[in-house]
Amino acid sequence: QVQLVESGGGLVQAGGSLRLSCAASGGRFTINNFYWYRQAPGKQRELVATISNSGRTNYTDSVKGRFTISRDIVKNTVYLQMNSLKPEDTAVYYCSFLTYWGQGTQVTVSS
Repeated sequence: QVQLVESGGGLVQAGGSLRLSCAASGGRFTINNFYWYRQAPGKQRELVATISNSGRTNYTDSVKGRFTISRDIVKNTVYLQMNSLKPEDTAVYYCSFLTYWGQGTQVTVSS
């Protein structure tokens, strides 16, 4: 059974950095896209970043130039490097693959 486990969230001051990890197990992960989403309190879940099986990446406009998605195929792990964090980045961050979701990791950015 496919499992996605996120880690790396926490509390950081504005301008700081965090690196989220999503460890995948129980399936074949080399041929599909991986996604990072986030959901802030009272808001809809939004797509933050995508990485394809070929390594092509896409980002929502609000994080372009600050966030970087990457994947380690050998480790079956996807990362989200988040720099220059802003209070509006505060949310629960989820990784996703096909129809599977992780449990989420909280990111809180203080001003």
